[in-house]
Amino acid sequence: MNELVKLLKVHGSENKFFILDQTVLETLLSDTELKQVAINLCENTLGGADGLLVVDTSENCLGKMRVINADGSEAKMCGNGLRTVSRYLSEKYHLNEFKVETMESNLDVSKAEDFYQGVPAFSVEISPISFDKKDLPFAYKDLTEMIDQTVPEFLPDQTFTAIAVPNPHLISFVPEVSQLELGDLGQNLNAPNEYFPEGVNVSFCQILDTNKLFVQTYERGVGFTNACGTGMSATSLAFALLHPDRFDPTKDISVYNPGGMVKTQITLNDIKELSKIRLIGNATFTHEITLSEYNLHNNNFNEIEVSNTGEENDYQAFVKSIAEN
Repeated sequence: MNELVKLLKVHGSENKFFILDQTVLETLLSDTELKQVAINLCENTLGGADGLLVVDTSENCLGKMRVINADGSEAKMCGNGLRTVSRYLSEKYHLNEFKVETMESNLDVSKAEDFYQGVPAFSVEISPISFDKKDLPFAYKDLTEMIDQTVPEFLPDQTFTAIAVPNPHLISFVPEVSQLELGDLGQNLNAPNEYFPEGVNVSFCQILDTNKLFVQTYERGVGFTNACGTGMSATSLAFALLHPDRFDPTKDISVYNPGGMVKTQITLNDIKELSKIRLIGNATFTHEITLSEYNLHNNNFNEIEVSNTGEENDYQAFVKSIAEN
């Protein structure tokens, strides 16, 4: 247990995480230990993060990803996180295309063309897709699906669409994103409420142009984040379904967010649950952290060695370049 362990500080669109590869440990962390480590890391280490991404072995895939949120709860999936785990596994095993096991499905991932010099990118499948109330879950009147629905109990002048991918998302298209209204609604729907008993990720989307969106998300278990990968994916699908006049199916959608920009590919199907979503974006490693396995098990991050990769400088140059366009 005195062996040294390496963790990575990473981000996708400034949605920040730590990666812990459990397969290299002498002794696996228990679920209780993982929860405690996630809370401590996300609150106190290197400026904090939105979650802990745990890499485990998988019987059918190159690796398995678990997502522990900043509050210790576990998410079914994380699109931004999956890109960073995909890069980690790609470099570890020298493969550019493979599958990663997540809580609900095994997902195809592949290395994509760099977004910018020094900004590696990965393309990941986002699935399964469901609009059924039981998969979110939600309860509102007698609806079995919520698609472009007026819900005055949420906000009087907006409509809402609920999609699980598999994380639950509530999406509203707005002329301009109001952080105040998004924050209030996100807090209300993630406190005890009659509509989303397990909470929900809430995204507001401004349509900027054909295949050009701005999305901000209030994330369940986290709060405001710079970006939410599954949120941008679900929003892109809702956009393609509800705004066909602004959607060009032959091209990628550019989705801007407070942390940068990603691209999504949407393939619509007559059965909307059989539509396909791919999320393409950066997978940036900002720091390497070294500590003893003993201290990891004891949730002690006072004795760590940190090295800066320098990749954040390249990512910020990319963000500057898109802001200028």
